[in-house]
Amino acid sequence: MPRELTEKDIAILKKLAPEFCGTDCSGSGHMFRSILPPVSNHFSEDGKDFAHRISRLSDEELQYIADMIVAGEESLGCLPEEDLDSVIGLVKDRLSPDLAKKILNTYAAGESCGFRE
Repeated sequence: MPRELTEKDIAILKKLAPEFCGTDCSGSGHMFRSILPPVSNHFSEDGKDFAHRISRLSDEELQYIADMIVAGEESLGCLPEEDLDSVIGLVKDRLSPDLAKKILNTYAAGESCGFRE
């Protein structure tokens, strides 16, 4: 079942995309179910902008998102490769190379679809 964004998720999303003003995707009309895909696909101008936006995360927020990715509750599936590389690089540099490797393995295994059944 897809997850619903928590207040914490929405606060992080607003930090990364101050222009964010609702939980619905304007393109599909569905509610956002993750933090990173909307930032990447709806708010960032390009890969450089995405990297700049996620660099604003505190280590605690980055850890939270990384843990959600590994748990299969935060999606990376629709991120462009450049944005995926930015997430993995940031986790590697600020948290741990092992955690970055887990995220990459989760992505490669297709387990980062934003929801679990």
